[in-house]
Amino acid sequence: MLIHQLPPKPNYFRVKVWRRLQKLGAVAIKNSVYVLPRSDSAREDFEWVLREIVQEGGEATVCEARFVEGLSDDAIEALFDVARDSDYAQIVDDARQLSDGLPIAQIDDETRSRAEVDLARLRRRLGEVAAIDFFGAAGREPVEGLLSDIEKRLRVEAPAVAETSNDLLRADDFRGRIWVTRKGIHIDRMATAWLVRRFIDPRAEFKFVPGKGYRPAAREIRFDMFEAEFTHSGDKCTFEVVLDRFGLKDRALLPIAAIVHDIDLKESKYARPETPGIDRLIAGITMGQKDDGTRLARGVAVFEDLYEYFKRRPA
Repeated sequence: MLIHQLPPKPNYFRVKVWRRLQKLGAVAIKNSVYVLPRSDSAREDFEWVLREIVQEGGEATVCEARFVEGLSDDAIEALFDVARDSDYAQIVDDARQLSDGLPIAQIDDETRSRAEVDLARLRRRLGEVAAIDFFGAAGREPVEGLLSDIEKRLRVEAPAVAETSNDLLRADDFRGRIWVTRKGIHIDRMATAWLVRRFIDPRAEFKFVPGKGYRPAAREIRFDMFEAEFTHSGDKCTFEVVLDRFGLKDRALLPIAAIVHDIDLKESKYARPETPGIDRLIAGITMGQKDDGTRLARGVAVFEDLYEYFKRRPA
């Protein structure tokens, strides 16, 4: 924790310190109180900021802290996730602008060259944000999907032909597997887990792991996380990707996919009337239940009932 009091002059110094703390990934819990997850590197980073503040005539203290009352660890982790999701959202906006500016037909060399420069810049920004994404914020997956989609479009080779039935995955090949995803599951991971159990493997097991640095063991399949076998692709959320790759054509799944898409990607692309209610229901589950197993059980019940509704009244 860094607690500081900055000198009134010069004015630019306040902005300089704020930018330095933002670059480190620190979040403010009070006007002049910033926190980072405890580590040797975090302590060293704060000590450098402290020295700079003191040299300019201010006051600063670095300490290790454990919150006993008031703020909880979960609440502070949520502050980090909100900050990183905001950073990711800015990259998503720029990536969509880049994607929308590319021609649908063949891309000429000049356009490709400019787009590759812009894509490299977005990749660098993503790397910078990911480096301070201490708890694996959900916003990273849409960015990865969009940038990967742009990379595919910029390849010099001829565009791939549309998927045929031969390209589709077989559910039988994925029976008896352990499906792994990030802790703190929300709508896309809940819905995808329900989809797996409902249409791919009724006995599927699920495992919840940290968002960064996990390496899968034998029989494990990752979803909705970095470098996962099933995750965001282009403008599609993980639920939509699984639908496509397994060729699941049940009409009742289409409105569910639209709802999950808009909530997960914070869009109004489909604007179904059920979306706001489902959004609040899922938010209530995540606010009231910290255990991922409990969240999953509640979420599975929601999507099972939602499926029955659309199955009887297909949209």
